[in-house]
Amino acid sequence: MKIVVVGGTGLIGSKLVAKLGEHGHQAVAAAPSTGVDTLTGEGLAEVMADTRVVVDVSNSPSFEPTAVMEFFETSTRNLLAAEAAAGVGHHVAVSVVGTERLPQNGYFRAKIAQERLIEKSSIPFSLVHATQFFEFVRHIADEATDGDTVRIAPVLFQPMAGDEVAQAVGGVAVGSPLNGRVEIGGPERFRMDEFFRDALAGWGDPRKVVTDPHARYFGSELEERTLVPGDGATLGQIRYRDWLGRTAQAG
Repeated sequence: MKIVVVGGTGLIGSKLVAKLGEHGHQAVAAAPSTGVDTLTGEGLAEVMADTRVVVDVSNSPSFEPTAVMEFFETSTRNLLAAEAAAGVGHHVAVSVVGTERLPQNGYFRAKIAQERLIEKSSIPFSLVHATQFFEFVRHIADEATDGDTVRIAPVLFQPMAGDEVAQAVGGVAVGSPLNGRVEIGGPERFRMDEFFRDALAGWGDPRKVVTDPHARYFGSELEERTLVPGDGATLGQIRYRDWLGRTAQAG
């Protein structure tokens, strides 16, 4: 079937396009670089022709609260309108585990707004809530850095490999619409401060991890279970240490 992957040139999108192609689907990467702009609507009508499923893994170029809200609301409205006009039968969107638990965070608030638009539309849908990607871990550390220290809260943390995110999203995309959500996460659950202490040591990074219960995660304080999935989540099999070793070898 023809599946359009919005954000299909990015980290998860490019992996998803490849995996869907390997399984015989016509996977089309939709992004400004391929002539499809969900903010202006450019190229949407053309790419939606004969499309059965749309998977949205796009992300805002800016995390500033107003900009990120505008991105997700405008992009999602334009996508849903184009899908409705083309008769698309399944809309899949990737979101973040814990989104509803951090409404004070501008990015998470924008993701909540995106999900509400999808839920209210006439198009059958599936929402995939994923934990943080292994590929995103260094960025989290950099965001939490103050001088030569990295301030991390001692809360639960369950990241997963981008390859397994793409695999799970692909499985949802080719299945029947859930008209609800599924959560996915990594196979191991850590204390976030301990994870980053070990991770920085593994990278040979001289920064010191400081355990701080009030440390902010992209501007917001975390509760014990904010970032981890609940019971019944689909868990990957790739462990961070193994992934890091393979990544180092590949590099």
